[in-house]
Amino acid sequence: MKTATLASAFFAAMLFLFLPSGASAKGMSGKALFQKNCSDCHVNGGNIINPAYTLHKKDRQKHGVKTVNDIVHIMRHPGPGMHVFTKQMVPDKDAKKIARYILKTFK
Repeated sequence: MKTATLASAFFAAMLFLFLPSGASAKGMSGKALFQKNCSDCHVNGGNIINPAYTLHKKDRQKHGVKTVNDIVHIMRHPGPGMHVFTKQMVPDKDAKKIARYILKTFK
């Protein structure tokens, strides 16, 4: 009985974590969307997985990431170690808000 309860709680938590976030993100700022989707790995614009690929301007430019569209493309088609953010998870409008926030914030 106890095992069944734990399994149910685990699957409920997994379902919650992997539901598309688009509907709940409606009206959020770029900063709030960044904190919700990106800040776990990109603390203060850094990169805990691959420190050579921070969000700071010097690293972005070194890797050819200069525009909102460049950032959105990486969100949709990331390199090794980064989670894919599909349009269902982060709609284009929200992805662009995140990208504008990154460009404005991490100079």
